[in-house]
This record gives sequence, C-alpha cells and structure tokens, in this order.
Amino acid sequence: MTKKQAKLKVIPLGGLEQIGMNITAFEYNNEIIVVDCGIAFPEDEMLGIDLVIPDVTYLKDNIEKVKGIVLTHGHEDHIGALPYVLRDVNVPVYGTRLTIGLVENKLKEHNMLKSVKRKCVMPGQFITLGSFRIEFIRTNHSIADAVALAITTPVGVVIHSGDFKIDYTPIRGEAINLQRFAELGRKGVLLFMADSTNVERKGYTMSERTVGESLDDIFLDSDFKRIIVATFASNVDRVQQIIWAAQKFNRKVVVEGRSMINVVKTAMELGYLKVPDKMMIDVEDINKYKDGQLVIITTGSQGEPMAALSRMAASVHKKIVIKHGDRIIFSSKPIPGNEKTVSKVINDLYRKGAEVICEDTHVSGHALQEELKLLHTLVKPKYFVPVHGEYRHLVKHVQLAESIGMKRDNIFILSSGDVLEINKEGGKVTGKVPAEQILVDGLGVGDVGNIVLRDRQKLSQDGLLIVVVTLQKQSGQILCGPDIISRGFVYVRESEDLMLEARHVVKEALDQCNKKRITDWSKIKGVVRDALRDFLWTQTKRSPMILPIIMEV
Repeated sequence: MTKKQAKLKVIPLGGLEQIGMNITAFEYNNEIIVVDCGIAFPEDEMLGIDLVIPDVTYLKDNIEKVKGIVLTHGHEDHIGALPYVLRDVNVPVYGTRLTIGLVENKLKEHNMLKSVKRKCVMPGQFITLGSFRIEFIRTNHSIADAVALAITTPVGVVIHSGDFKIDYTPIRGEAINLQRFAELGRKGVLLFMADSTNVERKGYTMSERTVGESLDDIFLDSDFKRIIVATFASNVDRVQQIIWAAQKFNRKVVVEGRSMINVVKTAMELGYLKVPDKMMIDVEDINKYKDGQLVIITTGSQGEPMAALSRMAASVHKKIVIKHGDRIIFSSKPIPGNEKTVSKVINDLYRKGAEVICEDTHVSGHALQEELKLLHTLVKPKYFVPVHGEYRHLVKHVQLAESIGMKRDNIFILSSGDVLEINKEGGKVTGKVPAEQILVDGLGVGDVGNIVLRDRQKLSQDGLLIVVVTLQKQSGQILCGPDIISRGFVYVRESEDLMLEARHVVKEALDQCNKKRITDWSKIKGVVRDALRDFLWTQTKRSPMILPIIMEV
C-alpha cells in the first residue's frame, strides 16, 4: 500500500467561512462517507434566491465510492439540502429518530420517500460503512436527538462534534455523554472537528430550562392578554416549554406557520413533544376563546417575509390579526444578517399596539468558550480542524485550541473544497474540489448564476431602459421610433426633456451606423447601447440596463 493510499481525505464541501450549508466528505481509498447535508440562507445581494445548497460535483463524479450520508441533527443547515443532493447522489441516509422523521417530511414534499433508504440509529449505537465505523454520541443542542460522531478509520479516530452545547438539565433525554468523549480521548483521537459558532463568547451556555422560567414569569404577568411566541420551528424543546407554560396557565395552543405545523406534527407522532389532550386547537377556532385563554406558537422569529409572524405584522395574514395589547415573545436571536428584517417586523408590531418581548426568552444551542475548552481537553486530539463558522470564528477557535496547549502546526484552517490528507505522520492540504454555492430559485436549481445575479442587482439599482426602433430593410432608414420605455430608471412624465434628448442620441447613433454601412444587428445594438449609456451617465450619473430592440420591415 502506498503512502498516499494510507491517508484519510477530509473534504469540507460547505460549512466553512459561513454559517450554514454544513457538509463534509471523508474518503479513504475507494470509499466515501458524507456527514450532514445542509442549506444556507441567501445573502442580501442574492436577489430572488430562496436558498443556497452545496455543490456536490465531487460526490457525483465519485458516486460509486459514496457509502452513505450520516446526519448529526435535524436543523435545516444540516439536512435541508438532502432532497436536492439525493436526486444525483442517492445513497442511504443515517440519523437519529427525530432527525430521520424531519428528513422524511422533506422527502415526502419532493416525492422521494420511496426512492431513498433511511436508517434510524440510537445514541450509543455503531454502524459500519465500508472502512468507516461510526459511533453516535449523545450531545445537547436546541433540537432533540443531536449527536456527535466518532468515526473510526484505518488511520485513526475522527470526532465530529456536530452542533452542540453542554446542558446538564436538558428538557428531554439525558445530558451530553462527556464520559464517552473522555474514553475516546484516553484511547487516542487523530482529528477533532468542532463547532465554532459561539467561540467568540465567554463562559458557559445557559440551560434550556432557564427559558421555561422566563416564560412562566411572562405568562403570569399576562392576564387577559393574548400571547404569541415566535421561535424556530425545529426547536422542539422550546415548543415543549411553551406548551408546559400554557398548561400551567390554562391556555389553549394554536400552531401557525407551515414548517412549525410540520415539525410539531412529526415531533408529536414520534413522542418528542407531549401535548395534553384538547389543548391544541385549530386556527379557525381562535375566535371562540378570549385573548387570555390563547397562546399562538408561530414561525417568523427571523423576520422572513413569508413567515406567519411577518404576515401578521404586515396585516396580510388570513386568520390572525394583531390586536392592541397582544404580547409577542421573540424566543430566538437574529441570525447575523437578519437584524434589519427582524427590526422591521418588531416596529410593525409596535405600530399595531402590541408589546414585544425579546429579553431572557432565548438561550443558544451552541457551546461557549468554556464548554469548547472542556471538550478539547477531554478529546485531546492530535490534529484539529475548526468547522461551522465564518472565517473569524475559525481563527478564534484556533486561538482557543492554542490557549489550552495545542501546537499551531497541528491545526488546519480549511476552506470549502479543500482536500486535507491526514494520517498519524502528518496532515497537508493537497488539492481542491468544486465547492461553489448552488442557488435555488423556485423550481430552478443552479440555473441562476453570477451573471444572472449581476443582472438582477443592476436592475434593482438603476432600472431598465428598452429602446424600440423599426428600420427599413434595404436602406436602414428609421421608419418608426425610436421609442424608449423606462422601468425603474426615471418616471417618464416627469423627465420628458431627458427622454427627448435620449431619443435624439439614439437617432444619431443609428445615423452613424447607416453612414458606415453597419448592417449587423448585434453591432447596431452595441453602438446604440454605448451612445445611450454615455449620455445617461453624463446627465444622471446612473447606469441603467439598456435593451435595444430592432425590427426590420
């Protein structure tokens, strides 16, 4: 066996230098396993884009090597891309019970339930995929059934933390299995890959149960007022605490928002959410109860334009109207980049006379510095790769690892697409594979690229001018026009002089083409476009998209 064959390849295809779109491939000889398969939410400049999925060209090109996809938990940034990826890379999917339940919801929507193999595993269980033996280690996170993975490979053990925190009093199930991490650390861990999301924050994450205490205080102080709680649909433990508070204060519960309804239904069916009989009512029955008898659990905590709370704030929700005196609890923190949209929703809610509460109603699902130090100390890895974070998070995590004694030479900051080859002798980035962002717009996957996005940005910034002209076929003389149509550039009725001058510029450009006997349509369009662009920039310092349309008679 050559030295090259004896190395493990670690290939992150997403989840580095960004929050979201987590997916990593591990390759040994002719076998590949994939950990997680998530989406990212579009950035502000990605106009019209619904979501972003990873580029799995490398997996498609090596489909015969891929043994399966192993999931750490059921959040969108870890499972959301599965329906898109499984179309091209249809391999078995492994995960814990709630995770697989949420995956099945997605597959059902995409009519893929029958074509994809799913396998449920329990924390503490092992599976074998080719040369890889994978152990699922119980952790805590803001969704039940989260696990870390201990992947035993022919060159050593790799521990992938997944998203985690250390919660000694979780809402459901047991605390994180720190003992198992310590046992693996004593035996020897080759590589540790750990969540970097909260590495900038000092201390320890508060227990999820502290949110329940805050909710009880708010409910106690909300006699005769309707309570609306916005949170992540996938935060089943948070939903459970809201239901417990509602039970304590004799309130009926309404669940609103498509993703919230789907997750709650799945969690109840699988036993992860306990709801007393007759407590949950349909949104249609909301008017049968007084405000003080109701709690509405809804999506929209991130200000998403189409989410239920955003529609309520904008007065376009068909069933729920925000009333003066409603108490609205944001049980989440804005994801970086969402602050403006969340602020807009809050302002709209205040305009309607509602009271908005954001303090002490959320705790993070990600480990803070002291928890990260604890896991590093237990695992004692030879090598370390920080994952799940923007570049600054990865750098901070490197500094944290160094502060507890790791050598800098044994730590690797990777970019999505890097190929890290590693064994006991050492590790090195030896190449790169495709790892672009694939944009999803409606039913279109990957058909909107940088050029289309650039066009959309230009249209959104400076608008569009359409120039329509009819020419005589033989002579090239203008028979009709030029007519100029403005969309998003200027209001024509208030800019008649500008439009008249613009027509004159187009006529002159066409005359020049005629004199030079230019008959090629694309060249004529180019001359018109250049002349008009220069004129408009001089007059307005704006550069709209210009679309010449030439007809011949």
